[in-house]
This record gives sequence, structure tokens and C-alpha cells, in this order.
Amino acid sequence: MRYFFLFLLGTFIINTADAQIYEVGIFAGGSNFIGDVGSSKYIAPNQPAFGALVKWNRSPRHSFRASVIFTDLKGVDGKSDDARRVERGYEFNTSIIEISAGMEFTFLDFDLHTSGMKGTPYLYSGISVANHDNFYFSETGQIISENTNSWAFGIPMALGYKTNISNHLILAGEIGARYTFSDELDGSVPDGEFREQYSFGNTNNNDWYMFTGFTLTYTFGRRPCYCNF
Repeated sequence: MRYFFLFLLGTFIINTADAQIYEVGIFAGGSNFIGDVGSSKYIAPNQPAFGALVKWNRSPRHSFRASVIFTDLKGVDGKSDDARRVERGYEFNTSIIEISAGMEFTFLDFDLHTSGMKGTPYLYSGISVANHDNFYFSETGQIISENTNSWAFGIPMALGYKTNISNHLILAGEIGARYTFSDELDGSVPDGEFREQYSFGNTNNNDWYMFTGFTLTYTFGRRPCYCNF
């Protein structure tokens, strides 16, 4: 399944090669998890995150954007401010690959075909899907793998600031939250037959995770004739 999404991303890059103007680049930063295990701090990166992204600039104010990001999500009860979690002592570390696609809106016009330095805050949102392993905690707090994996769909919400640092390079810093439609990323709700026996935590709240970091993109393409869309 993940290779299918990677194929779609590659196809998107190729098909936009003759578009008006586009960007390809990298993301580097950190991630942290917010759920039923570990700290509940929203911005507290504790694992490295790396990825690639592509943008199709449809106007000076909005772009289509797609990305693939790899990271580990780590939750440690001992890092929590909740005394009950500290006493419980659960801990997990699971690898994920996230594919995300959506639209980026800038607060100011960001026309790279005008001269001089320019910068603007921006918002990004769309849809995301993250592949993760399924596991649960035993009565003694040991992690038991279910030997399966699942796709957690979610809504990415990012706020950032970007600026051009040369004629073709754009540097941006952003903080992005991912609200997922799953409560299974931290093992608090087993995916299989042990769901009722080993579930714990607040089953009314789904899992979140955060990405905090920087993107560096290379922009190229002919001078755009921006359409109304």
C-alpha cells in the first residue's frame, strides 16, 4: 500500500514538470506524540523526522502540496506531568510513514518572479495517512506485537513562515499538528481480538502527533500565467 502512494507522489512530480512553476525539496525536524501514553505537551519533539515534498504553485497565494515523511513516534509515561502515568510507566516507540496532500495558503503574495527578498506566513491543511504497526500492552506493561499494520487517516494543520534565500531556494519553518481518526497508534486500543481486554485510556479522544521543523525547496519552471483557480 505504501509503495502505491509513493508511486502516486512520483507521478505527481513528473506530471507537473511542464506546469507553470513548482517546487521539490526536503523536510527535516522532529516529531512528538500526544495520546494515552507519554507526555501531553503539544510541542516537544523527541524523535527525528525526515521527508520529501513537492508543491505546485497555482497563484501567488495558494499551492497544491504533497509530502512523504518518515519518523518514529515515541511515548514515555515517565516524561508526563500526570502522576498516574508516571506511576504506570508505559513506553512505546513505533515507526510510521506519512503521506499527506492538500493546499497551502499564504497570508501575503509570494510571487517568485518578482525581484528581491520576500517572505510570508502560511497555512497548510488537507488529508494525511500514516502507516503504523499494531501492538498492545500486557498486564505487566510489556509491548505485545499483533504482527499487523494499519493506516491511520488524519487532518494535517500546519502554520509556518517561508522566505526565498536565493533565486531558486526557499527556506521555511513550520509547526504542524496531525489529528488522526484513530486511537490505535499508542497501543491503547488493540486492533484485533484483544481490544476489549487490553484497551485503556480515554477512548473518546483520538491520537495526535506533531511535526516541527524546516523545509528547503528548489523552485523552477517557466514564468507562470496564473489561472483563476
